[in-house]
Amino acid sequence: MSGAIVEQIRDLIRSGHLKPGQRLPSERELAERFKVSRVTVRDALRALETMGLVDIRVGAAGGAFLTAPSTAIVGEGIRNMLMTGVISPEHVAEVRLIIELGIVRLAIARASEDDIERLKDICARSEAALDAGAYETILSTEFHTCLAHAAHNPAIEMVADLFRGPLSMASVRAKDPPALSHEMSVREHVSLLDAITAGDLGEARRVMAKHLLRKTNVDESMFRMD
Repeated sequence: MSGAIVEQIRDLIRSGHLKPGQRLPSERELAERFKVSRVTVRDALRALETMGLVDIRVGAAGGAFLTAPSTAIVGEGIRNMLMTGVISPEHVAEVRLIIELGIVRLAIARASEDDIERLKDICARSEAALDAGAYETILSTEFHTCLAHAAHNPAIEMVADLFRGPLSMASVRAKDPPALSHEMSVREHVSLLDAITAGDLGEARRVMAKHLLRKTNVDESMFRMD
């Protein structure tokens, strides 16, 4: 029975009757609306909380609130599959390669002047940090996040985000000393941006493939662009 209530509440979300941040009706009101017990409503709300659709707060101002869309639940699911061996780091690396190579194509076609300027700024800050011996991988994450935004497709941004950060780090193999790896990453980011700015898809894809393959254990013959 609680499953049916979950679906009805999801229908309200899909139809736009419930918005992120909005408080859901009380348990009593929901029980009356759906003609079920409050226990059934409570079970449904717990299920929605597990799905990441609602946030249940306690206290005088508490209640069930519709959450903003987030990839956190999906990301946690992928982490769990990595941890239990359902998928391997190589599987994750292959997915990220496919996504990032697709992003390059879209970024060349859709990147705005503001997108390019933001990418240039990140590259400049990365080079300065490298020269100062203060480079941090958060700059690499910022570059790839900005590049995904330049594709101007929210779904791609969302999926790319899932396979970045802790997930992508699961696929890294330490072939190079950190200092050398950082230097190569910055150099590749600059080369990639140059190719995107020039509209050279072949070179941009080649640089991106080289950039990501350098850190993974996937079959390089599947992605070589040389």
